[in-house]
Amino acid sequence: MTGHADIVLFGTGSFAARILFDLAATAPGPVSVVVAGRNATRAAWLRTAAAARAAMFGRDVRVAERLVDLDREDEVAALLAAVRPKLAVQAASAQGGRVISAQGNAWTRLVAEGGLSTTAVFQARLSVRAARAVAAAAPDALFVNCCYPDVVNGMIAALGLPIACGIGNVAILATAFAGVLGPDVRDLRVLAQYQTLADYRRLPADRGGGAVPRVWIDGREIDDVAQRFVGVQLTPEPVIDISGASGVPLFQAIAAGRPWRGHAPGPHGLPGGYPVAFDGRALALDLPPGLDRDEAVAWNAAFEERSGMVVGADGRARYTGRLAEGLRRVAPDLAGGFAMADLAAVDAAMSALRARLEATPA
Repeated sequence: MTGHADIVLFGTGSFAARILFDLAATAPGPVSVVVAGRNATRAAWLRTAAAARAAMFGRDVRVAERLVDLDREDEVAALLAAVRPKLAVQAASAQGGRVISAQGNAWTRLVAEGGLSTTAVFQARLSVRAARAVAAAAPDALFVNCCYPDVVNGMIAALGLPIACGIGNVAILATAFAGVLGPDVRDLRVLAQYQTLADYRRLPADRGGGAVPRVWIDGREIDDVAQRFVGVQLTPEPVIDISGASGVPLFQAIAAGRPWRGHAPGPHGLPGGYPVAFDGRALALDLPPGLDRDEAVAWNAAFEERSGMVVGADGRARYTGRLAEGLRRVAPDLAGGFAMADLAAVDAAMSALRARLEATPA
């Protein structure tokens, strides 16, 4: 495959594989994909397996691979300029996904106590670079960030960079709930920040006290969410089989320029996850009747306001709650937050902190 492609997919790990393999098995019409990453053997395997699945299921999906170092914005921009995609999907993790180290040290304890926003700077590293490349070389493409989108998408937007949405998180719960309800319910809308997944990772007997998503069925909000969906069971590890797959219908719609409705985290940099709709050109919120944008955003933002990271309208990130307290104990100079313009310097400082804490027993 040469020249134009519908989708550029950055990353060759398990998350990117789930997206690509499900796309290859389900695409309703012709679609072309370029898989881009630095691991040549892995990229070639993804191309081979995706082509096999497309043949297996009788789908017209063409896949090519390109070697690109996402730490090099010039390489990413050159690829995007050559391919001219409708959609760029960033599914590559910094440092091979090592944002949380092995158990048993002071870094993992900080992450456990402070939450995933401890790692937000690392999660943002490649996504910000990819967004810059999209802005420079493919300004007409939609950009989707798959790395911690509930928080990182706000960081991307604060830098004035393009961001359509993320995938997973709210869509994990919305699609799992839809599976419980069955095909007779056609209008399901869910408001959920990533922290609302925690209870569903536990066994039903161990649940309770965790954050509960808000759910509307056929235009009416229900008040028995925990009981209604008690049968939903997630795994303690990342639920890639739902989260990665959840982006596929949206990506197919973008490639074909056709409408789609569903759920996505971080649309246009907003915190948390929402019902959304794609009209064939652009993505917008698709909130249930009676819920306005300000209320929906405030509900989602409250989670990180209590503990995590919040990016203000002034472009400054601040740590809150348990995370701020934990950072004050180990790195007072970082606990006060930072201007998004200083992200590269903060990344280096956080990397040094992580290395120090990983060498310290919990």
